[in-house]
Amino acid sequence: MHIVDGVLSAEVLSGGALLALAGVGYGLKQLELEKIPTAGVLSAAFFVASLISVPVGPASAHLIMNGLAGLVLGWAAFPALFVGLLLQAVFFGFGGLTVLGVNTLNTALPAIAAYYLCRMGLRAIPGPKAAFCWGALGGGAAIALTTLAVALSLALSGDEFLTAAKLILVAHIPIMLIEACLCGAAVALISRVKPELIVAPLRPMGA
Repeated sequence: MHIVDGVLSAEVLSGGALLALAGVGYGLKQLELEKIPTAGVLSAAFFVASLISVPVGPASAHLIMNGLAGLVLGWAAFPALFVGLLLQAVFFGFGGLTVLGVNTLNTALPAIAAYYLCRMGLRAIPGPKAAFCWGALGGGAAIALTTLAVALSLALSGDEFLTAAKLILVAHIPIMLIEACLCGAAVALISRVKPELIVAPLRPMGA
């Protein structure tokens, strides 16, 4: 769900860059050594999933898988998603470098929200069905929040983008449903084969 260069106002760009920098820094602090390979895999999954995109005004519609990254990595989703966005901007010109901060914030912050929304339910993991439901909730919520964040970024940059913002909201309804199913299936599988990925002890915010 990339916003392209040359669209957003300077205020939105600078604010997004500062908040993204803070999120990446905190995420790196929370990234445990044993989860670095997992972060790399999820960053690659995001990179590949979002390569196939459909232009929607000044942004694009595509799969993201940020909900799964958030559920598994917590705050470490920030640097993982940042790396994926950076590589896409450098190698394929998706989004751009000036909007890298805003795109990172719009993608990673909803992933963190999904983590806090679902983490207690995921820690219980009474069975694959419940794991699927919590995973689907996290995956769908992450896309919904990302869509709202992109629409808000455009709306704050000028009234001329209001129509595009509304179009983006409508265009991503089917993607929310697809991501919910994919994330639910992934979490259900993880709960069977490697449950420690999503039921690790919770770390306090200041840890």
